[in-house]
Amino acid sequence: MSSELKETNYQITGMTCASCATRIEKGLNKMDGVQEANVNLALEKSTIKYDPTVVSEKDFQKKIKDLGYDLVSEKKEFDITGMTCAACATRIEKGLNKLDGVNKATVNLALESATVEYNPSLIDTQDITKRVEKLGYGAISKENKEDNVDYREKEIKKQQTKLIVSLILSLPLLWAMVSHFSFTSFIYLPEALMNPWVQLVLATPVQFIIGLQFYVGAYKALRNKSANMDVLVALGTSAAYFYSLYLTIDSIGSHAHMVELYFETSAVLITLILLGKLFEAKAKGRSSEAIKKLMGLQAKTAIVVRDGVEKEIPLEEVIVGDIVYIKPGEKVSVDGEIVEGRSALDESMLTGESVPVDKAIGDAVIGATINKNGFLKIKATKVGRDTALSQIIKVVEEAQGSKAPIQRLADQISGIFVPIVVGIAIVTFLIWFIWISPGSFAEALEKLIAILVIACPCALGLATPTSIMAGSGRAAEFGILFKGGEHLEMTHKLDTVILDKTGTVTNGTPKLTDVIVNENMDENEFLSLIGSVENQSEHPLAQAIAQGVKEKNISLKEVQEFESIPGYGVKANVDNKTILIGTRKLMSRENIHIADATTNMECFENNGKTAMLASLDGKYMGIVAVADTIKETSKEAIQRLKDLNIQVVMITGDNTRTAGSIAKQVGVDHVIAEVLPEGKAEEVKKLQSQGRKVAMVGDGINDAPALVVADIGMALGTGTDVAMEAADITLISGDLNNIADAIIMSKKTIRNIKQNLFWAFAYNVLGIPIAAMGLLAPWLAGAAMAFSSVSVVLNALRLQRVKL
Repeated sequence: MSSELKETNYQITGMTCASCATRIEKGLNKMDGVQEANVNLALEKSTIKYDPTVVSEKDFQKKIKDLGYDLVSEKKEFDITGMTCAACATRIEKGLNKLDGVNKATVNLALESATVEYNPSLIDTQDITKRVEKLGYGAISKENKEDNVDYREKEIKKQQTKLIVSLILSLPLLWAMVSHFSFTSFIYLPEALMNPWVQLVLATPVQFIIGLQFYVGAYKALRNKSANMDVLVALGTSAAYFYSLYLTIDSIGSHAHMVELYFETSAVLITLILLGKLFEAKAKGRSSEAIKKLMGLQAKTAIVVRDGVEKEIPLEEVIVGDIVYIKPGEKVSVDGEIVEGRSALDESMLTGESVPVDKAIGDAVIGATINKNGFLKIKATKVGRDTALSQIIKVVEEAQGSKAPIQRLADQISGIFVPIVVGIAIVTFLIWFIWISPGSFAEALEKLIAILVIACPCALGLATPTSIMAGSGRAAEFGILFKGGEHLEMTHKLDTVILDKTGTVTNGTPKLTDVIVNENMDENEFLSLIGSVENQSEHPLAQAIAQGVKEKNISLKEVQEFESIPGYGVKANVDNKTILIGTRKLMSRENIHIADATTNMECFENNGKTAMLASLDGKYMGIVAVADTIKETSKEAIQRLKDLNIQVVMITGDNTRTAGSIAKQVGVDHVIAEVLPEGKAEEVKKLQSQGRKVAMVGDGINDAPALVVADIGMALGTGTDVAMEAADITLISGDLNNIADAIIMSKKTIRNIKQNLFWAFAYNVLGIPIAAMGLLAPWLAGAAMAFSSVSVVLNALRLQRVKL
């Protein structure tokens, strides 16, 4: 199999229970060229990794449809410009049809338009527009509000209509049934409702029009040699309906009212199942609320300059290189770079930091952040699916669509569950008909129907994916991006966290921390001189000193004869005075007496700081110390990890003394110092060999190997793209408190999954015997089945209210 694997996603409709998802998954996994296929019932989504040289997307679409399900697709129209003849239309049509995710594209030369049916999970209108432009033409999307309606909303409205009709037809039947009990004999019952033919007229539309979806689903499942919830519902309701039909026909010529009919059983069951499915659909919609919230952060339009004219256009029509205007109070439309203006931007949606960040010409800005005060012109650098927010949304969607290992047990059971239930129902029917109530077909049938209905495996199939969706979605709101359900599950098992020092525990950028001047020297004058000299150097420590001086609003002087002395320091002339700044070796080489500074130098170094000596015209002038400052939240975050009984280890390439000082300040007890970048992965392996579950937290390219080797790699969102690509979890804000938050969120999610699985299993284990013993009426079994699915989803949704 080729190593160049591709991944694709499909939104699937028509699944009713866990065995549907299992059947599609098995069907896809059996295809040549498929490495792995996962189907998520709660998201109604499949994720497929495959070899494009062996199998194509068209093959997947055909397979899913052959299995009896359908794919969600969108259809949009585009105005096409630049076409001159039929060959142009053919060229565009061919080009679009070759695009991954396009199901069908047709181009009309006369109308100068294109109609494209595509998979919204794979491409968007901007991808289609880009392809047309690449072919040498122009394309503008026609906004069609109907196309933008969520397919789930359409389905919910359709189910609501069915439920209302079903309810209207079923209530008279339920009225007739309820009034038959001795304790309800006082209830008035119209004579007409006792007539079996009236009951037949009411029950038939419910059974065959409203309930058609169950017959269609059952037929597709059986055609593919499997069984699902639809099979159970179709069998149970059909048994009740056709037995009642037989009794109705048998009553011809008789004037007796027949109270033993079961029309109400089939009609009320279908109504209750529809009610349960409606609640379930609405709850499932809420479980992807995190994605909707993230998408809602995006601006809908952008003001751009095209051909010297300022115009407002839909966001998807912005292209890289456009100059976008951002007014005060507006959202930044796309990722870009400021080319004119300065302002403060609220980036809390991305970093969690509530304090606005000052931005000026040359600074990068991120789409969906809010421009607080100034007017900005930005040059678009990333648009559409490439923006930071779109990438975050993609990670969350992938996490919600992936399958946690804990789900495999539920999948295996649900795959064989329906045939076993049908077997139990038949055996129960025979036991009642032959031994318990000999010859009583009606009584035996009632027990069979109750078992078929109560044993629906919906709750089992929804138990894990809904919790994963709700948990990963809630975590994303706190700036914690899990790349998959398996990582969300593994995180709660961690017992060791390794922290990279620079940029993770510390800010990663050195700052001027201490200044000590000779008693004969004015501090401001001293800082002005050394700031002026260091401003000429490109060295990070020199730049830190110069920046520190500027922040104190001390003016810099003109520098002459600047000279960098590698390994020693710098030398320059300021106001006809010779300034030296550097190490002990530099002072020793220039014969400058520094005995007075030795104690202070050692003190700084013991505290993990880098100290530099300065002299003026051959005489010691003072010391400046620079340090990579510790993040404000590091100490608190490390204590939180300790409170969770997690061993915290700090790893760094720095010397032992500096590392020890930083570790002491933040409360880390275990330090691994002087480690080369390639050695970090080896240190992770050493801890794993001791049986520990290890998380590696880093932000740089040098951390990437260790992030991959660790059981869980966590990359800070403030770090490099390479680190984030290698990691399993991205902590957007760079705050180490998110490590503890991620572990807590994982623990809460796994606990929620276990609760769901327990109750889903318990429900079926208890429900089937109760129904078999005749203690459960079929309509009550239907209500219990609907309640079980809804309760599992509602329990998962509790995760959306978790506070960290």
